[in-house]
Order: sequence, then structure tokens, then C-alpha cells
Amino acid sequence: MKNIQLIIAYDGTAFLGWQKTLMGPTIEESLENVLSKILQEKIHLQAASRTDAYVHAEGQSVNFFTHKDPLSLPKLLQGINALLPPSIVALQIQEKPLNFHPTLDTQGKEYQYFICNTPYQQPKNRFFSWYVPSLLQINLMTEASEHLLGTHDFSAFCNQLSLHDKNPICTLSSIKIDFIEKDRIRFSIIGNRFLYKMMRNLIGTLIYVGREKITPSEVKEILLQKKRALAGVTAPAHGLHLTQVFYKSP
Repeated sequence: MKNIQLIIAYDGTAFLGWQKTLMGPTIEESLENVLSKILQEKIHLQAASRTDAYVHAEGQSVNFFTHKDPLSLPKLLQGINALLPPSIVALQIQEKPLNFHPTLDTQGKEYQYFICNTPYQQPKNRFFSWYVPSLLQINLMTEASEHLLGTHDFSAFCNQLSLHDKNPICTLSSIKIDFIEKDRIRFSIIGNRFLYKMMRNLIGTLIYVGREKITPSEVKEILLQKKRALAGVTAPAHGLHLTQVFYKSP
């Protein structure tokens, strides 16, 4: 038995998220079908993040077990990419210890979110950025983000706690907001864990601050009140990108 880890990237535009569903195509189903075909055995995947419909990834971490022997990892990587649709690519492959789990062993994740803050959005960005034409005050959003750093109960930014994980405590170690491509804004947030739709709710709230609908100091109060209704809207899924998953060094 071998435990194989893949780092994959995908354009989530045409997929209903990571997890398999009868409602339509998913990343998990596409990759499992390819691996099962190549390895000639039923493959089951585990992922570091079950990204929602239309969310993208540049560094999703997944694993699977195989009895295939001998197994050439470079050839397997080449074969995977030959059969995957062009919207999914496997970037790295390596064998891990049998007890490695891409979710349970995670030390943290980085998500990025993109905003097009200009009177007109470039068509190339329409599936990868949230179009917000209203002028945004970056200095106010940066000030507000400082209240989110550290360890907090993020219930106000969670749409629904998982039946399997009712712990709302998360630690955000870094929040960066910067301009790229003139009027395109990038939010980069690193945390040890993220609740359901937490990243998108954080962005929606910061956009409210940028539009001066709420003040930076109110963000601190929203955290303390722990009420989802007080926070901003849930930002659209297509602006969200899973960029990195962090693990302990071997």
C-alpha cells in the first residue's frame, strides 16, 4: 500500500466544487476517474479543503492510497495530466507516510480573493474576481483587518458550523490587502483553519468597510457579538482562490 499526495490547481468555473455530487461535475470526481483508469483500481481521494462551487485553486493538497507496484511517480504525473481536462492540472506528486492525511495534518492555509474595483471589468477577470465598481477605501479595510488577526471566535463569519466540527475558534496570522493590475485588489489571508464560508464572509465585511457602510471599529464588535446577521454579505465564490496548504516540515 502506498499513500500518494498530489498538489493540484484548477479553474473551478465549470465545476460544482470539490466534493462529488449528483448535481453536476466536480473536481473530486474528475480526478478520481482519471486515477482509477490509470491505476486500474478504485481510487478514493481526500482533500485539504472541500472548495465550494466555482472556487479556484493553485495549491490544493489531496491524497489517495494505491496497491500499484511498481509505481513510477513521474510517469503517473504525466499520465494524470494527459487525461485531465485542461481546467485541472496536477503540479506535484510524492509518496507520503501511510498515516499522512491532507486535512488532519494541515498546519494552515492561504486563501486569496480578488476584487475588480474599476468602472469596467476586463472580460478576462469575470470568472476570477468580484466586480465592485464602487470606490473602496483600502486604508479603512486595512485598519479593519487588524481586528481580525489573532485567535477569535469567528461565529459571526460562519454560515453554518459543521455537524462534525462545532469549534468556531480560528487563528488568522496574516491579512494583506494590495493592488495588482491597477484597479484589481488582492486579499491574502493565512489562517490555521477556516469555517464554512468564513473567507467569503470576511471579504464581504471588509468590502462593507471599504464602502464606508460600517466602520473598522465595528468589525471588532461584530466579532464579539458572534452574530452572522451583523457581518457583511457573503462574497461571490468565483473570486476565491485556495493558494497554499501548509504542513510541518518532515
